[in-house]
Amino acid sequence: MATPAASPALPTAADGPEGRQRVLDEAAALFLARGYAETSLRGIAAAAGMKAGSVYYHFASKEALLEAILRRGMEVMVQAFDDAESATRDRDGRTRIAAHVRAHLAALFEHGPYTAAHVTTFRTAPPAVRDAIVPERDAYEAMWTRLLGELVTKSEIDGDTPIGLSRLILFGAMNSSLEWFDPGRGSLDDFAETVTRQLWKGIAG
Repeated sequence: MATPAASPALPTAADGPEGRQRVLDEAAALFLARGYAETSLRGIAAAAGMKAGSVYYHFASKEALLEAILRRGMEVMVQAFDDAESATRDRDGRTRIAAHVRAHLAALFEHGPYTAAHVTTFRTAPPAVRDAIVPERDAYEAMWTRLLGELVTKSEIDGDTPIGLSRLILFGAMNSSLEWFDPGRGSLDDFAETVTRQLWKGIAG
C-alpha cells in the first residue's frame, strides 16, 4: 500500500507581508547597530521572532536582504526630494534649498535604519550589493546637482563654486550628523536651518 504523500506545509503569518516587513525592520536595525559582517540571518530571525527558515522564505541571502533595505532607503530619499521639489519649485532659491535640506535630514532621522544604512553600512556591503545600488545613489546625487545647477543658471547662487563640490560638502554635513545630532535633544528644523544658512552663505556670499 502506497504511503500517502505528505501535505505541503501551510504558510504561516511569518510568511506573509507583515512577516517580510518585520524581517526588513529588524535586519535594518541590526545592520545599523552591529554592522553587516557581525549580523547573521539567524540573529535577524531571532529578533523578528521567527525561525531562520522564514527569513529564507522572503530573502535568498543576507546580501539580498541588505540590497532590499538599501533600495527602500533610496526610495525614501527620492520621495523626500520629490516632495520638497513639488512644494517649492516656484519659490526663491534659498527657500528651495532649505526645503530640500530639511527633507534630506528628515529622511535620515525619521526613517531610521533604512536611510542611515547608506551612511553607515554601504561601504562595507558586498561588492555585488554596492554595484546594484550605486546607480540609484548616483541618480539621487544627480537630482541635487541638477537643483544647484538650476540656481546657478538663474544667478541665485554664485557659479564660481563648483556645483559638485558644493553638493559633496552639503552631503558631508548632513550625513555625518547621524553620528552626533540627537533629534530628541534638539530641533531638526533648527538644525536644517543652520545647515541651510551655512551652505547659502558659502555659495551665495
